[in-house]
Amino acid sequence: MSPDIYVALPAMDEADYIPNFIDCLQSQSFKGFKLLACINQPDNWWDNPGKVHICENNQRTIEFLNGINGFDIEIIDKSSRGEGWKGKKYGVGWARKSIMDKIASEAADNDLIVSLDADTTFSPDYFSSLIESFSTHSKAVALSVPYYHKLTGDEIADRAILRYEIYLRYYNLNMLRIGSPYAFTAIGSAIALPVKSYRAIGGMTPHKSGEDFYFLQKLRKYGDILLWNREKVYPAARFSSRVDFGTGPAMIKGRAGDWSSYPVYPYYYFDEIKQLFDLFPDLYERSLPTPLDDFFEEKFGDADIWTPLRVNSRKKEQFIKACHHKFDAFRTFQYLKWRHLDETGKSDEENLLEFINRGLINGLDNKPLYDFTFSDSSIDILNEIRDVLCKNEEIFQKKITKDII
Repeated sequence: MSPDIYVALPAMDEADYIPNFIDCLQSQSFKGFKLLACINQPDNWWDNPGKVHICENNQRTIEFLNGINGFDIEIIDKSSRGEGWKGKKYGVGWARKSIMDKIASEAADNDLIVSLDADTTFSPDYFSSLIESFSTHSKAVALSVPYYHKLTGDEIADRAILRYEIYLRYYNLNMLRIGSPYAFTAIGSAIALPVKSYRAIGGMTPHKSGEDFYFLQKLRKYGDILLWNREKVYPAARFSSRVDFGTGPAMIKGRAGDWSSYPVYPYYYFDEIKQLFDLFPDLYERSLPTPLDDFFEEKFGDADIWTPLRVNSRKKEQFIKACHHKFDAFRTFQYLKWRHLDETGKSDEENLLEFINRGLINGLDNKPLYDFTFSDSSIDILNEIRDVLCKNEEIFQKKITKDII
């Protein structure tokens, strides 16, 4: 029997997007799904003149959803006056957790939680493709769904989303290249998992923003994550400040000319991490210097973070796994930022071009780029670079997914 699908939808200020989202649901070839939508905002926004329009927008979303027929919808109302978030527990992380906790309380182990956002579109075969992926790879604990931002036709928005997506894909492609266990892009609308995985990891730890990053990291420490699916999701390229960081805030900062939070790191930073990975088997035998010792000294107060892991590991494989748990996705991100503080040399464009021109990816008609800039090169050039990074990423993702049972 096919599992049931439970769609987890947090929504705030989404009345303009929710009709198209519902159209995508109604067009699904697989009909065995239920939508759980948490319409949410802090309750005190009702008394805030600068925020009350969001409360009113949320009420329109609730009214619209209440009028939908044809499939099961459950609304978790964290928006109506007196029902909104109170205190410090609010935001998209709490909304996703509230929905997924509710799903876990009623669904079967093999049913699927599909995390989506209201501004995301997907094909009629999306749900069918998810069932197919988990059926083929029954031991996978989650799926980081391939994504793609469609261009809008507005040059400012398109330039911003392409710059951001190039950053995301460049980062992840290097993580794939060095064999990091955490080579996934955390997008809240691009995650699916069996209910049993959610229960096994003790649920989602809520964050106001970035909950998807920590959620996938937690899942990866539990087991294997699929990186490929035959159907993608298409998040909106949208200027939005509803969360503290992510696509919308990145586009807003980028429109103002500030891309400092999203640098194109030199490729050799990732090579330094790969050198560390290569030392893990030897570190099981004895402590050795590593390329990241100065970072470990600063962050942990001791460069030798391996001895405690060695003491608690009976086998080399257990030790290597513990090393990857210690130097996880968050620590990788921290290292890259820390390493970049001392970098006084090349621009983002130069770092990207060096990566491309060294042949670390294929597909740009085998022609090196020289005069590329994020600000002046055409949308067509930016889009070509984005697509080439995407295709190279997919090669790795398909291979890794194929090897997961």
